[in-house]
Amino acid sequence: MQHWTVDAPTTLDFDGVAALRVRVISGSVAVLSTDDQPRLDVADLSGQPLLVKHEAGILTVTYPDLTWDGVLGWLRPQPHSADITIMVPRECPTQLGVVSASAVVSGISAPTSVRSASGKITLDGVTGAVTATTLSGDVEAQGLDGQVGFNSISGDLTVADGAVEKLEAKTASGRVTADVEQSEFGGLTASRGPATSTLSGTLGSGAGRLVVTTVSGQVTLLERNNSGAPAADGGPETQKDAS
Repeated sequence: MQHWTVDAPTTLDFDGVAALRVRVISGSVAVLSTDDQPRLDVADLSGQPLLVKHEAGILTVTYPDLTWDGVLGWLRPQPHSADITIMVPRECPTQLGVVSASAVVSGISAPTSVRSASGKITLDGVTGAVTATTLSGDVEAQGLDGQVGFNSISGDLTVADGAVEKLEAKTASGRVTADVEQSEFGGLTASRGPATSTLSGTLGSGAGRLVVTTVSGQVTLLERNNSGAPAADGGPETQKDAS
């Protein structure tokens, strides 16, 4: 096992990374795919040092008392901040948890889970099973391909240019906007339960599945034509709204 205590800007290289687990508080985190050697770049750091561990192929970057399950519960003000970039193989499963830090995940083609309290989450070209959970942080995603799960209290979800197999979104007051390939809607069904509204149906030929549940948030689905392109002659895409 390799172990580091990082209290200043630094760069660390690793022989191989089979899985990534990151938990930070404020600042910024970028997880990027690479075909080169895995690397951690810490550009700026204040407050408590980061703990970095590389064991059995698992790379962990965290603080001593910040656990994965406790990320969303750590809402008291903290002076700890870090700006880090992590380069890992494209097929590296990733767990990323932040409090108020902005988070970017790009090019990963393995199961990816991101949790945030108030930090913004950006997903770019992530394929496979993707789960994003926030309190008030917004999620912006493009180029997704696979199964997507989204849960929030007031955070918004925006999906563009995706080819998702399944989109399941649950929010209290956050807005959900989805523009995905094969997004012809088949048999959309709206239902109401105690204090919630649900919109569900199939995508494209029926292989894809859509389920959106909200309390008061607005849902906007942008429908494309059979070719997967926007409406002909540059016209507006068909919108199906639910709230």
